Amino acid sequence: MANNNIGKTKRSTDDLIDGAIDRQQSWLDNRRRFTRNFLKRFNVFNKNDSESKPVKAEKSEKRIRNKKVLKSYWFPILCALIVLLLAVFIMLFKINAPVKVITPAVPEPIVKPVAKQYNTPSFDLVRIEKTGNIMIAGRNVRESNISVVINKKIVATKHTNKSGEFVYAPTDALKPGNYVISLIDADKNIKSEDSVFVYVSEHGYKNSVSLLMTKNGSKVMQAPELMDGDLVVSKIDYLDTGRMIVTGRALPRLRVSLSLNDKYLGFARVSDYKNYGLGADIGKLESGKEYKLNIRLHDGEGTTIANIEHKFVMPEMTGDDNTFYTVRRGDCLWIIARNFLRRGILFTMIAERNNINNPDLIFPEQLLQIPLEN
Repeated sequence: MANNNIGKTKRSTDDLIDGAIDRQQSWLDNRRRFTRNFLKRFNVFNKNDSESKPVKAEKSEKRIRNKKVLKSYWFPILCALIVLLLAVFIMLFKINAPVKVITPAVPEPIVKPVAKQYNTPSFDLVRIEKTGNIMIAGRNVRESNISVVINKKIVATKHTNKSGEFVYAPTDALKPGNYVISLIDADKNIKSEDSVFVYVSEHGYKNSVSLLMTKNGSKVMQAPELMDGDLVVSKIDYLDTGRMIVTGRALPRLRVSLSLNDKYLGFARVSDYKNYGLGADIGKLESGKEYKLNIRLHDGEGTTIANIEHKFVMPEMTGDDNTFYTVRRGDCLWIIARNFLRRGILFTMIAERNNINNPDLIFPEQLLQIPLEN
């Protein structure tokens, strides 16, 4: 019985599956017929059947013909492309090529150098030699006469060479003292625009000074060797008013003091730009008398860390009223007036003498003429 039941159950299941498949197949057949009838109404099948095959045939025929053309004419086509590329290259890169013109060689003309002409007398060099003799070199109009003037007196007349240069070196040494030197064109009576201040030291050329004074500033031609470590003395001025001004360089923000014959005269503080200027009243110094000047540098606790001792014999004053000062970084007219004229409030006198419209605006290397009180 068990086996009969199993057989009956299996047959009934197969029948169900077969019936479902038949129904699904009939549904698909009906759907295909409906779709075919619907499309036939729009003449879709006829169009595709009539046009698709000729189009495909035409395309295949064109491809075959193109392949045959390429196989037959590939070499002429390649040559034509190469010729076209060469033509384009020549048009783009060769059309602007420079034309080389061959000209016969012509010898270069011989130009003789012409010596430079100088219209006014000028200085090239002024220095004190080891022997104490002075040497002056300068320029003027070539092959002309030029006179050397020292302290307003003509001491010599020289003749310039073809280049307009001359040298004056007397055999006699200058006595210690201050000198102002200028030049005069003896033929045209033209005075040099610049002058030279010279200080001849009793202690030789190492302590002597030569300073070129121009309208645009001053230039040191020969500087004294007054230095001790970080303390340097650049210039010492003594005025007819009995006032001495010492300027130089040192370590910033330290103090520099001045004493004459061991008498303390005052101090000044070094600026952030390492410059200092110190003025003091020392009274009238006697000509021919020896003096000892000490410039000392002090640290923050007041200890002396550098000392310059300068001994000199007071020379006779020249009587020249040209006193100049070259502005340094950090300077102001108030400090300059205080050092030279005793009182800073007199800065207006310096501004007026030098045509300075704004007293608060001065420049490094600017040359100032100092008006002296009588």
